[in-house]
Amino acid sequence: MNDSVTSSMLRALPAAHRQRLLELARQVSFEAGSRLFEEGGRADRFWIVRTGTVALDMRVPGRRAAVIETLGHNQLVGWSWLFAPHTWHLGAEATTPVRAHEFEAAAVRALCGSDPAFGMAVTQWVGDVLAHRLRAARTRLLDLYAPYGSGSGSRV
Repeated sequence: MNDSVTSSMLRALPAAHRQRLLELARQVSFEAGSRLFEEGGRADRFWIVRTGTVALDMRVPGRRAAVIETLGHNQLVGWSWLFAPHTWHLGAEATTPVRAHEFEAAAVRALCGSDPAFGMAVTQWVGDVLAHRLRAARTRLLDLYAPYGSGSGSRV
């Protein structure tokens, strides 16, 4: 499990913004093995994991999908909903039974547009998550496919 500092809504959003966001949530469950979304699909919602784990994966031609990161408690699943063209850049699968807060992207984007302070806080939170995920994806792909792995001394 990765450090939740970069993706925990509880740490990233001020209490008032966190409460406003949670007012838009509905509770959902996924069985282990359920696909939350597929790479290239329409990103119209996102989740914050309450319990369980979700694997983010990326299609690799001629190979099995590569797991980029595993997410758990209080972590954001999905960032593509915030940025046009609102299509998933990765896939996601529940690796254990998952309970989560689910948010409709259009409602959250509308709230972001109507309240600039809220919108800035959410955008900063999701941007921080995105930056962390890009670093994790790079490291994971180097580990999987580079001749010598990512190694602490590699300079790419």
